[in-house]
Amino acid sequence: MKIAVGSDHAGFQLKEKIKSYLIKKGYDVIDVGTDCSEVSVDYPLFAHKAALLVSKQEVRFGILCCGTGEGIMMAANKIKGIRCGVGYSPEVSKLTREHNDANMIAFGARFMNENDVFSSIDLFLETPFLGGRHQKRVDEIECFKDE
Repeated sequence: MKIAVGSDHAGFQLKEKIKSYLIKKGYDVIDVGTDCSEVSVDYPLFAHKAALLVSKQEVRFGILCCGTGEGIMMAANKIKGIRCGVGYSPEVSKLTREHNDANMIAFGARFMNENDVFSSIDLFLETPFLGGRHQKRVDEIECFKDE
């Protein structure tokens, strides 16, 4: 499975740890940047790169990191077909897949410990979308993107 990862400078160290973690688990990882934690960069650029790979189905999922996870998540969600949530706990990360069919997840490097992030990633990647009553809501989300 191919997974895109991206971050700004604040999320760089966490992104690098996530990348290593995913590679060790056998995933094919495409890193869209940033390549440095010492230079301030704008997170929307990296969210956009990763989200385009997901929306074009060149990768199955995307994982993003910034200081809070919020800004980079908002930027990713501007791309049609992207449903990205902040995985602020393992349980929420699982539910965002089950209920929202999320195809991207974001993490806040300044507020999360890496063990919770790794648990969240495992649950996110392994949990299927439940469909059913949730499908209608996902369809409604997608309709809003045309306005």
